[in-house]
Amino acid sequence: MHKKCLIIGASGGIGQAVARYLAQTGYKVGLQYNSNSRTIADLKKEISKEQWIGAYQADLSSTEGIYTLLEAMDEQWDAIVFAGGHMWSGLFQDMSPRDMDALYHVHIKAVWMISRQILPSMITKKYGRIVVVSSIFGVEGASLEAAYSSVKGAQNSFVKGLAKEVAPSGIRVNAVAPGLIQTKMNAHLSDEELFSLEEDIPMGRAGSAEEVAETIEFLLGDQSSYITGQIIQVNGGWA
Repeated sequence: MHKKCLIIGASGGIGQAVARYLAQTGYKVGLQYNSNSRTIADLKKEISKEQWIGAYQADLSSTEGIYTLLEAMDEQWDAIVFAGGHMWSGLFQDMSPRDMDALYHVHIKAVWMISRQILPSMITKKYGRIVVVSSIFGVEGASLEAAYSSVKGAQNSFVKGLAKEVAPSGIRVNAVAPGLIQTKMNAHLSDEELFSLEEDIPMGRAGSAEEVAETIEFLLGDQSSYITGQIIQVNGGWA
């Protein structure tokens, strides 16, 4: 039987890679996105009809948008991957309350509320997998990324706490904390800035979205059956 996985933030670089890789490895997938409908349409063409559950448009940067998704989506899932990539960069004192609220909703409240909705069915089945795509900044912190670092750090704490709570019900909860990854999120970096960052990475390069997707699939699968509450860093040794 194909397992059903909901991917939050499926139109982002990592979300797309996760959708493709999970479909290739036998999962049925449901995809949440905000505004990039063209990317979702392209993914639908790539994924077989048997493995395509559907797409859910919702802006998770507000409570109203989160409820829009909760009302539209099925509550029966075997796995969920939170891959939302919303970020804000700049001096913290220049950040507006509106920008703070958006980060909070996308990275914290959405994760809380969506998890709360799908957990009852997972507990009933005594089976479930939750993976959160955090960030190296949630572990190390970063200048000009203070608020983003804080919400990613909160995700890591949530993963560790929830993992302990639901492990007796057969549910595993983990996070992946990518380092520098070749996605549109880092497209603002100049060639000089990218080269400087890569010089600091022991492996000497940025990672790929596919490498992150492979790690996520490992955490969803039976190969990681004794792993829960962990923050797996996919960063080429960058710390």
